[in-house]
Amino acid sequence: MLDEDATQQPPKALAPTAFADGSEAQDVPFGAIQQSVGIRDWLLGEGARLQNASDLLSGLAQRLIDVGVPVDRASTAIDTLHSEYSGVGRVWSREAGTTVRLFPHGEASDAAYRESPFHAVHQSGEWLILDLAETDDGLFSIIPELKAEGYTAYVVVPVFFTNGTHNGLTLATRAKDGFADEDIAILRFIMPALAAVMEMRIVNKQLDQVLRIYVGDEPHRAILSGDIRRGQVKRIRSAILFADMRDYTRLSADLTPEEAVELLNHFFDCLVPAIEREGGEVLKYLGDGLLAIFREPGDDLGGAAKGALTAAQGALEALAEANALDRFGGKPVAAGIALHHGEAAYGNVGSGTRLDFTVIGRDVNLASRLSRLNRTLGEPLLMSKPFVDFLWGDPESLGEHGLDGFSEPMEVYRPGRKRAAKASLGQGADRGSPPGMVIAAALAQDAD
Repeated sequence: MLDEDATQQPPKALAPTAFADGSEAQDVPFGAIQQSVGIRDWLLGEGARLQNASDLLSGLAQRLIDVGVPVDRASTAIDTLHSEYSGVGRVWSREAGTTVRLFPHGEASDAAYRESPFHAVHQSGEWLILDLAETDDGLFSIIPELKAEGYTAYVVVPVFFTNGTHNGLTLATRAKDGFADEDIAILRFIMPALAAVMEMRIVNKQLDQVLRIYVGDEPHRAILSGDIRRGQVKRIRSAILFADMRDYTRLSADLTPEEAVELLNHFFDCLVPAIEREGGEVLKYLGDGLLAIFREPGDDLGGAAKGALTAAQGALEALAEANALDRFGGKPVAAGIALHHGEAAYGNVGSGTRLDFTVIGRDVNLASRLSRLNRTLGEPLLMSKPFVDFLWGDPESLGEHGLDGFSEPMEVYRPGRKRAAKASLGQGADRGSPPGMVIAAALAQDAD
């Protein structure tokens, strides 16, 4: 977990604090008891329901100011469960309002945290209360910055969630005499409520994020809305996209497992953004491939098919650019993409308490079988007859072909001349040309 007040200096011994752990209600100034209880009730009520976590921080700061606590700056550092970052930092100030910073996974972030005031209070379990005039600039790198901005006192509070994660809150003031004992008593009185609300909000957010990461945007919404019973499915009409990497076994034969994962990640970095830009949902990663759908909005007028074809083109063009820039370590990578349009059952399949949110049905099976023809026909992009029926343009028929498990052959198409030229880039057709020429060719074709 990282924080907004990370330092480049190793922490020195902490200045002693003037307060013991805990606080009783009687420590709160008599005239501030009712307002302090009001802050606590606001946190547990309206504050817990706020849509934006930044509003929680700014709302808390303003209520502390209203009760007489001279807060001029506040920040939180929250440990989170996300595929791209390890923590979220928020900083509020009277002048700038609230800003947000995400801390990416990695050693740089971990090192910054270890040398931060948050790490120090997590180790001690105690509040750190600093009179900045008496604090050495080298204690933490945030200290000179706070002094330069006119702050006189700084409080760092460890916040431990019930799941074991370490989080925190800081407060700073420009008041001439810093934070008074009464101010600290108010802060100690409201902290249990603030910690509970922070944990409640982050747990809900993490559930939302993790589900979205692993099952996709629309399925995660369906699951959270209660669609979690086995066999609970609905029929949808959509364009169906299957894509996989050509010759993955050969390309990965000499790679370590970690290098093979990196190869796949680079490959999916070419495919997934193009799919999501066109409104597609990636439902499954299938080893070296993926399954995605593009829902019809309801009129069944072909918007899904057009979006799927645009996404497939974009994915192949991104793959061509990645090859040109040698992002696969000297091993040109190609893809095969199959597109079909039809009906599918969308929902929960599985056994007992282990379910999978997916699409199944005849049309999904047909799209899967169609994808096997990519290699047979040597084409990077194939489309079924039901798919091209929704398209304008010049798709080129490749004749009828039998599909495993289907009694009737299916007429199969590839994009017309202009689209096929774009798609061929994803196959590395111009591998002999300098990278700049490949990219220039793609841009020229886009301008046609």
